[in-house]
Amino acid sequence: MINFIRAIGRRSLNVVHEAGAMMLFLLEGLGLAFTPPYRPRRVLQELDLIGVKSTLIILLTAAFTGMVLGLQGYYTLRKYGSESALGSAVALSLIREMGPVLTAIMVSARAGSAVTAEIGIMRITEQLDALDTMAVNPMQYVVMPKLVAGLIAVPLLTAVFDVVGILGGYLIGVVLLGVSSGSYFSGMVQSIVPLDINGGIVKSLVFGLTILLVACYKGYHTEHGAEGVSRATNQTVVLSAILVLAWDYVLTSFFM
Repeated sequence: MINFIRAIGRRSLNVVHEAGAMMLFLLEGLGLAFTPPYRPRRVLQELDLIGVKSTLIILLTAAFTGMVLGLQGYYTLRKYGSESALGSAVALSLIREMGPVLTAIMVSARAGSAVTAEIGIMRITEQLDALDTMAVNPMQYVVMPKLVAGLIAVPLLTAVFDVVGILGGYLIGVVLLGVSSGSYFSGMVQSIVPLDINGGIVKSLVFGLTILLVACYKGYHTEHGAEGVSRATNQTVVLSAILVLAWDYVLTSFFM
């Protein structure tokens, strides 16, 4: 029993230590964004990797998510004679919850894992040490652009997700199932308030920063060998998904 309690205590201390180290890592990475030399070209390169190259999977995910919401929402609302509320149901579901969360999870799976693998390989092949030897701060050259790009790209991808998802719901609800086009959009306009939009923006910002923080931290502290890179990449995807869902609950409670 004592050994069990010791194991729990040791694990708890490790979690606290890891959380503190990640916070210091984040503060250093973001602080370097305001310290010369500035690296706008590196930020644009990371925006291409994290944002532009994630657009296709976001479009596909958003379209099918909106179509499923339109289909399920229609048959649920029809039981109560409220098919005209389909537009508001689809839009609120996407803007409040599903848009930010699914965008974050898709970005984590596609870009987060790639970022961890890239930095991890740089670590085990001593490229980060080489940058340091050449008087180039690896945190500023490698990590900072990725954090900044995550803050910019994920909210933009979330906005794209919301729009495409609403159009997917329109395709199913209005075009295929015969819901009035006017009621679909008028209900949406009447039900959405600025708090809903602001909540979605804040969530996407927090999720984007969380995903890139985990990806950069795990890659930067990768253990040596291919197995270390593989383990770090796996940890990034799992931990990012858990943190996104945890943050979603916290922020939803705050904006309710």
